[in-house]
Amino acid sequence: MLELRAVTAGYDRRAPVVRDVDLTIAPGESVGLLGPSGCGKSTLARVAALLHRPDAGQVVIDGEPARGWRHRAPREQRTAFGVVFQQPRLSADPRLSLTDLIAEPLRAVGRAGDVADRVPGLAARVGLGTELLGRRPHEVSDGQLQRACLARALVLRPRWLICDEMTAMLDASTTAALVHVVEEYRAESGAGLLAVGHDRVLLERWCDRTAHWDELTARSG
Repeated sequence: MLELRAVTAGYDRRAPVVRDVDLTIAPGESVGLLGPSGCGKSTLARVAALLHRPDAGQVVIDGEPARGWRHRAPREQRTAFGVVFQQPRLSADPRLSLTDLIAEPLRAVGRAGDVADRVPGLAARVGLGTELLGRRPHEVSDGQLQRACLARALVLRPRWLICDEMTAMLDASTTAALVHVVEEYRAESGAGLLAVGHDRVLLERWCDRTAHWDELTARSG
């Protein structure tokens, strides 16, 4: 179970963008978080993924409270999450080839020896041909780069996936392909999903249930 309990968060304690919000995701469940741009849903997603420390409240992962944030989170909690962001060019090191981009989490946890076994299969799974793997971000399209970012999110086999507007910059065919990869991974692994977006139709087709931002904040306020 992934639980966000009375989370308040933002980038200025005097004006938080998330106030006293509760959200729960069961193992294997897919939950859409629907709301307009700028409402605070991406901040909540970052809190859920242990990438942003809340001003108040608690994140509980499989019954255990979060014990740190970003690189200070314990490895077993930090690596429980795979995250895909809206803008792949802001989340990808422009100096890295796509192979090295996908392999980043493996190297970060001392598993560089697994790169040869894990990366080619994941690249194929997300629809990246081998001819693309030596290229850097500026040499591929947004859709190709987002495929690599999804592969990076899956490379450690996370128990929880956070997709923050993952498909917002993609065409319909690429959106469908990446959603299919996520759902295939979830079916085989039992991973839970938080999918953040403002496309009601996509989230309601994709997810088991949809949490509406205005309803979450109305209950909290």
